[in-house]
Amino acid sequence: MKTKAAVLWEVNAPWSIEEIELDPPKAGEVLVKMVASGMCHSDEHLVTGDLPANIPVIGGHEGAGIVQEVGPGVSWLQPGDHVIFGFIPSCGKCPSCSNGHQNLCDLGAAMGLGLQIADGTSRHHADGRDLSLMCMLGTFAHHTVVNEASCIKVDNDIPLEKACLLGCGVITGWGSSVYAADVAPGDTVCVVGIGGIGANAVQGAKLAGAKRIIAIDPVEFKREKAMEFGATHTASSMAEAFGLVQQLSWGTMADKVIMTMGVGDGSVLGEAMALTAKRGRVVVTNIHPAMETSGAGISLLDLTLMEKQLVGSLFGSGNPRADIPKLLGLWREGKFDLDGLITKTYPLEGINEGYQDMRDGKNIRGVLVYS
Repeated sequence: MKTKAAVLWEVNAPWSIEEIELDPPKAGEVLVKMVASGMCHSDEHLVTGDLPANIPVIGGHEGAGIVQEVGPGVSWLQPGDHVIFGFIPSCGKCPSCSNGHQNLCDLGAAMGLGLQIADGTSRHHADGRDLSLMCMLGTFAHHTVVNEASCIKVDNDIPLEKACLLGCGVITGWGSSVYAADVAPGDTVCVVGIGGIGANAVQGAKLAGAKRIIAIDPVEFKREKAMEFGATHTASSMAEAFGLVQQLSWGTMADKVIMTMGVGDGSVLGEAMALTAKRGRVVVTNIHPAMETSGAGISLLDLTLMEKQLVGSLFGSGNPRADIPKLLGLWREGKFDLDGLITKTYPLEGINEGYQDMRDGKNIRGVLVYS
């Protein structure tokens, strides 16, 4: 079949809207008509080259849609089912899945190639070339073919133009607080960077019972939104936040510091550690450039003598098959805000405008909505 998709043909180029040829699903795969896709900063990393990709690539990894066709062997999904994609597939069988860490499923090892899990080939083609997919999903398209391991079935009354955000940003931010940081009632928490992930880290910290949540971002609009999501205080930088946290905590500093900047920078980790209390924890959720392998300016003596912790978190250290339904349940009960996360919606043809708005600090999250 023919459909439309946003393709990146080279690094530092705009997304190009193309008519593509889409093969039918093979064994273990499904054809999905996309309803909406979140415009995550991670796709911007493909454009800048901070995240290596198998170019040409269809972007998008935060999406939701309706199953149109299932391939051989798919028994638990059928046409008409509504699904949200988890940007990391989960097989349910590997050691990580078996230990309750679906975010580290062995199938994720193939994400960089962006080809189909089953046979390492492509179902998406344009101008006589095979196209790879961001996270093996390619949600910047009207239709896509994905492996069933990437699908989470949801109730048909869920508004997919909102729920698409659970495929990455919501779970990643919320889980960074609830799981990776292990925020406890009464904690003082700093969230550094209030975009699509940081806003949800704020919500997660609030739900976990944090007493003080300091949202740190240079953009005033984002600081104001953070207060709506549950932040108690804001600062424009970690340097500005230092004195505030010192005053609020009577000098003990923050129990948890969660890094959710648009682009990670190892040189600022020293500031994050300085904000952190004895036995406190810094969670690094934001993506760093792939070639950044040195320059993390932290005191290793401080790490030891103060028993501070520096940990990484992928997909919020969560389990998408359990956590996506859980967050939808909290949303239904009015305890979690999905609506407020969406600043503006765009058609597929507006993708470059949407990413410029993100760069300009105008959006918490932009969403592509397909007709």
